[in-house]
Amino acid sequence: MRLFSDLLVIDCASFIAGPAAATILSDFGARVIKVEPPGLGDSYRNLIRLRAPPGTVDYFWTFDSRNKESLALDLANPAARGVLDALIRKADVFITNYPFSTREKFRLRAEDVTPLNARLIYASMTPYGEEGPERNTSGYDTTAWWARSGLMDMVRADGETEAGMSVAGMGDHPTAMALYGAIVTALYRRQATGQGGVVSTSLLANGLWSNGCQIQAALCDLELTPRTPRGARSPLMETYVCADGRSLLLYAGLREREWGMLLAALGKGSWSSDARFADGASRVANASVLTGLLDAAFAEQPLSYWRDCLTQAGVTFGVVGQINDHISDPQIEANQLLPEFADGFGVRTIDSPFQVAGAEKQPPRMAPEIGQHTEAILAELGYGPEDIVQIQGEGGR
Repeated sequence: MRLFSDLLVIDCASFIAGPAAATILSDFGARVIKVEPPGLGDSYRNLIRLRAPPGTVDYFWTFDSRNKESLALDLANPAARGVLDALIRKADVFITNYPFSTREKFRLRAEDVTPLNARLIYASMTPYGEEGPERNTSGYDTTAWWARSGLMDMVRADGETEAGMSVAGMGDHPTAMALYGAIVTALYRRQATGQGGVVSTSLLANGLWSNGCQIQAALCDLELTPRTPRGARSPLMETYVCADGRSLLLYAGLREREWGMLLAALGKGSWSSDARFADGASRVANASVLTGLLDAAFAEQPLSYWRDCLTQAGVTFGVVGQINDHISDPQIEANQLLPEFADGFGVRTIDSPFQVAGAEKQPPRMAPEIGQHTEAILAELGYGPEDIVQIQGEGGR
């Protein structure tokens, strides 16, 4: 028995932040039924067409829709809506991130859904929140999480550098973790009270949380200065390019003792007697000089050499990773962070980012095709062959 093997989750959502919360529940054994329109299915399936050549594996869908069953329903069809209601009466969790206008049109609001099942957890995900003047404003993580939160403005090399774009799913997946946490919290309350309830989160709320240290400064009436350019900020908290063109991020400026450790790793013990670098304030005052010296030092050897030296010396640093590094990373392998699909012929995926001791996760299964499980689910709900023909004939599979 998996931890959540007794849970039935309805994923009546689209794209990433809502559905990914259902994916995490599925990792721990929950049965997740993905409700999507027949024909084209979830709009998320179309994203691959904008990003990759024809015939490319839909890696977006593969990642965020593993373990799920696909039920294709045209919710404008009364017969199909009856199927959804039957599922809701049996379900533990109902997840949606549809716009409020769509929820009203198809009677998917909390006030429409929760009366069907007093134990149901109704989980709502929105771009900008449940209330307010932007309640009905459309948004994605790029707009509501990355740009609106101020992260886009602040995460740049310096005050003159153009603000960067986020990458796909960058804010959606942390937001999915928040929605998952809200759902599990509500399930805990249900265990005590027997009653379900409504939980919610938004991309904006999670963007503010992610940018919280800086926003808290503003709330305390502090004005943050723009990032200083390279050569003016601390040389011990800087990026350096190695002989092979790979980069590392040095982060050794928070503890004074790491200065000596860094010099030992670099073989530059003579710098310890240089008055320009006597302490942290001196090193910042002479940042351009020290940055130049460190640039030259790191350029002498490849990343693998410096990785070993810095690790052995105990210096805090990070490799500036590249996507293909992760495929054969021994640290990632040791923690089994890229498990194989049980039915994927060697294809791997990315595990949800936490473990519960003693609660084994479900081996991931490949994401479903559109409506792959429609007939089986309808039969399970007691619909006969004629009913199934009627439902599918008016917008089924």
